[in-house]
Amino acid sequence: MSYTVAVRALCEFTAKQGDLDLRFTPSPSAQEGIAGHAVVGARRGDGYRTEVALSGEWNGVHVRGRADGFDERECLVEEIKTHRGRADAIPDNHRHLHWAQVRVYGHLLCAELGLERIHLALVYYDIGSGVETVLRETRDAAWLQSHFRDLCEHFAAWAASEAAHRTARDAALSALRFPHADFRPGQRQLSENIYRANASGRCLLAQAPTGIGKTVGSLFPVLKALPQQGLDKVFFLAAKTPGRRLALDGAASLCRASSTSGRTIPLRVLELTARDKACEHPDKACHGESCPLAKGFYDRLPQARAAAAEVPVLDREALREVALAHDVCPYYLGSEMARWSDVVVGDYNYYFDGGAMLYALAQNNGWKTSVLVDEAHNLVSRARSMYSAQIDRTALRLARANAPGEIKKALEKVGRAWSAVNKTAPAPYQVLESVPSKLVDALQTAASAVNEHLAAFPGPLDPDLQRFHFDALAFVRLAEAFGPHSLCDLSREGMHDPLRDSVICIRNVVPAPFLGPRFAAAHSATLFSATLGTWHYCCDTLGLPEDTAWVDVASPFKADQLDVHVAHGISTRYQQRAASVAPIAALIARQYREREGNYLAFFSSFDYMDQVATALARLDPSIPLWRQERRMSEAERQGFIDRFAPGGAGIGFAVLGGAFGEGVDLPGNRLIGAFVATLGLPQVNPVNEQLRERMQTLFGAGYDYTYLYPGIQKVVQAAGRVIRTEQDRGVVWLIDDRFGQPGIRSLMPAWWELDARPARPAANPAANKPALSA
Repeated sequence: MSYTVAVRALCEFTAKQGDLDLRFTPSPSAQEGIAGHAVVGARRGDGYRTEVALSGEWNGVHVRGRADGFDERECLVEEIKTHRGRADAIPDNHRHLHWAQVRVYGHLLCAELGLERIHLALVYYDIGSGVETVLRETRDAAWLQSHFRDLCEHFAAWAASEAAHRTARDAALSALRFPHADFRPGQRQLSENIYRANASGRCLLAQAPTGIGKTVGSLFPVLKALPQQGLDKVFFLAAKTPGRRLALDGAASLCRASSTSGRTIPLRVLELTARDKACEHPDKACHGESCPLAKGFYDRLPQARAAAAEVPVLDREALREVALAHDVCPYYLGSEMARWSDVVVGDYNYYFDGGAMLYALAQNNGWKTSVLVDEAHNLVSRARSMYSAQIDRTALRLARANAPGEIKKALEKVGRAWSAVNKTAPAPYQVLESVPSKLVDALQTAASAVNEHLAAFPGPLDPDLQRFHFDALAFVRLAEAFGPHSLCDLSREGMHDPLRDSVICIRNVVPAPFLGPRFAAAHSATLFSATLGTWHYCCDTLGLPEDTAWVDVASPFKADQLDVHVAHGISTRYQQRAASVAPIAALIARQYREREGNYLAFFSSFDYMDQVATALARLDPSIPLWRQERRMSEAERQGFIDRFAPGGAGIGFAVLGGAFGEGVDLPGNRLIGAFVATLGLPQVNPVNEQLRERMQTLFGAGYDYTYLYPGIQKVVQAAGRVIRTEQDRGVVWLIDDRFGQPGIRSLMPAWWELDARPARPAANPAANKPALSA
């Protein structure tokens, strides 16, 4: 039974030892690493080959990888590593791993070309200075073959168990049965389309209403496709904790589901948790001299890894239990288990952001993956934040205050370059023509100074300096990828000293250029939500392939379950907002008196919400009401939700787009109605107007892409809190005369009947979009 492993994975499994040590950070970004490799390759002469594909096998372990460079004339293979700061500060355990990799490539080249000996080189390329530090050795083929066999032998037992696991997993999944007696209405349609997308290797946009069981309905077909398509991993990505919890529960139910053979499905499911939530010692640094769970981490990892592999669902609690039983860090044990799990559940950032761990692992190991993106209407805004960065002049001043000498000098140079930018942009808000190059150069110099200081003095940085350092690194990385997809702007609003201070931001508008390669790398990706918008909007902004299919899943709900009313005589536009307060309060009171029960009332801002809540309290003090507060803790948010008790009565006031506008499940009479007193349109301000102009230039749909689609998505999500099951009955009031406009109505769910709404237009969001063949 053969098992395939990447050279890097083989060496990381076998050659890492000693302490976990993250002091040699921050490392260059993936883009910087690619650029650094290209620079080194361009410096070599004729006969130098890059990205040399190699493979070899020993005792059932098939090893494959790409050597960074091979010089045929010198018979020299190179392993190139990009870094920042002093090369002699690279920890020994890192260097030990790097040598193991280049020696494996040396063996594979000797075997392929029939060489008796070969020269090996580690090339450390400093991104900041462009300096190469080269370490060389010469090995004969026999020694390299012995080294290769030792690594494979060390890995062989694990490889055999992994191969057996995959065989058993695939056999069981081939016979997997749906975990419930039958599909819910709409759930089968969703599952069939996802299965077809995976069978054809395409991406899919699935607009599916709440209440059909999207989580299990998406996991089940992907797991069925996994053995047929030879998939290695399934990544289930969600924007919020409740979505990830549903995925874990759904996967657990599938693990418990019996196949036709009567055996439990041998599926490994992992939950990835943010480091700040998983850390056991937040007051300590991630290295062996500080944290006891980092001390000897790699020496204890094999036992912890083996124990973790026996737990079917490694959620946050289970992972922590295994990690602490073996005295290793829970967060980094989770990172290790991402290599050996079948289904990985985590936040969007694990696959989509610039340093995404799951994407990097998939690329490095050549995995064939299927990606599921839950509540995908959140991905545009989340991705924009991933590929935006800003630096604050006030933060620079704080960083400089306690900085060591050489760093302080570098930060003063940043300050001078910043002042020059301020002089060219005197307005309170101004879009710059490009990212200021002299400022970027100064930030790079300062970053190098910080890294050199850390290499010489490994202790922790001053918090203000560390914060600005990370902000500067993010800014520099995005400056290198700057293009029409982003804006660079300068703002001074709220500054204590607007003549000196400013905030400079690289603001992503269209994430497509960054996300497109992520979708292209997956075998299939399915994005699903009750409120996706239109096919063009999703594909234009997210960079999905042109052959991405669309399905609008039929709702299991009927129009008579939900009374949808439009308050035609009320305007919530900013200019008429004050005049709307009393009519809205009267409408809420009238509806409550007609049918007492629990309601949610959504508004565009806390101020607007408070005005209407106060007016309602004056109008009818007998109506119980409670309000969302600013910056509520998790316990306070739960307290707000707990007020919606079965059989209860009252009005919960909330802000649209906040914590209670989606991901809240209040079935039955826990919630019988909602009031939405806004179209949800983003605020008209200089930043959004710049986004609108850029969207208009790129796609000819500036207003729709910037304001209308994101706003209506929030409205439909909020209204979707009311009907959660096929037994629910409720009412929704859309409070603004614009809800009566045909263009707005056409964006509402097809099963709604808004008063005497006209016939739905023949056109729909998926018109002329690719569909999956039956």
